[in-house]
Amino acid sequence: MTSRLTPPVSKRDHTLGPASARITLVEFGDFECPFCAQAHPIARALLRLEDAPLFAFRNFPLTSVHPHAQHAAEAAEAAGAQGMFWEMHDVLFENQDALDDENLLEYAAALGLDTQRFVREMREHVYAPRVREDFLSGVRSGVNGTPSFFIDGMRYDGPLDLRSMYAAIEAATA
Repeated sequence: MTSRLTPPVSKRDHTLGPASARITLVEFGDFECPFCAQAHPIARALLRLEDAPLFAFRNFPLTSVHPHAQHAAEAAEAAGAQGMFWEMHDVLFENQDALDDENLLEYAAALGLDTQRFVREMREHVYAPRVREDFLSGVRSGVNGTPSFFIDGMRYDGPLDLRSMYAAIEAATA
């Protein structure tokens, strides 16, 4: 039985790609997960396709095995509040071995964020409810590990390589 994405992608999601895309690709990810880091360039490559999907990322921090995942997700959301979600998203995956609070502040500064605001929001866990919403969406959608992808609302359980994912996207458009 294939799991269905709940809720569907909406304006609340962080998205990349054409809003008019025929296919939607959603990733539930954890910034400290090595498998998510391996999937990161594959998702980016899919966005360069001629008929690129609309890509959305939802936080699914696996805090029992990744102690920095929750705060990294909150950092991405704090950056998103300043219009830099995807830039922080990429920096976090590229620096997965350095996700403590000092590093997160360093990344925020390098991205040109208002660091006083960033520090305040991180200290107050302003975006923890948003991260929890994403996580609960994953639970309702049947996510049990990261990364988990959904192609047009249906969970993709195939291999995490470019050729396989491209074939699944092509099949979804047929």
